[in-house]
Amino acid sequence: METRNTGNDPDIKKTTPCYGCGAVVEDKAGVPHKYIGATQGCWDLYGLVLAKEYGEYNYLRLTHRLTVDTYAVQHPGQPGRQAIQSVNGHLVSLYFVLVEGLGGRQATEKLSELLANEPAFEWLEPPSPNGHMTVADILSAKNLEEHEMKVRAWAEDVWNCWYRKHKQAIDRIIRDYF
Repeated sequence: METRNTGNDPDIKKTTPCYGCGAVVEDKAGVPHKYIGATQGCWDLYGLVLAKEYGEYNYLRLTHRLTVDTYAVQHPGQPGRQAIQSVNGHLVSLYFVLVEGLGGRQATEKLSELLANEPAFEWLEPPSPNGHMTVADILSAKNLEEHEMKVRAWAEDVWNCWYRKHKQAIDRIIRDYF
């Protein structure tokens, strides 16, 4: 992965594209998560969005559900049991919110129901592009209403990319387990 050298000024940060979503983020050392495929700089931005949802916006259940699902799907990591389960499960949750119109709590219940059945998931190769928006776009929201609109647009964007590529696999999971 290439990084951009921004010179010798200590106030100017070195940047790199996140290998999950492509957002240009601060180039920081670290492996932020066991199976989510994100750079440390991108993971830090995700943490800022979560802090805003829990603190400033007092934990918006539906918006938070979309934030978590979208970030996980947009950062699928490498093929392995946990990453495969994560991507498939979060796609199912996005399906229930964006297609079926369920609320955050109901989508979480559906996800729990699915996982209790110990489904046989398969690795779904990420689409290219893996969405046109990233977690970085969410941070520019100036108020609660704009935050909710941006999170929903991000979720729909990422969902549409994945569903176009993996419609049959996603529909099979819904059909087989619900």
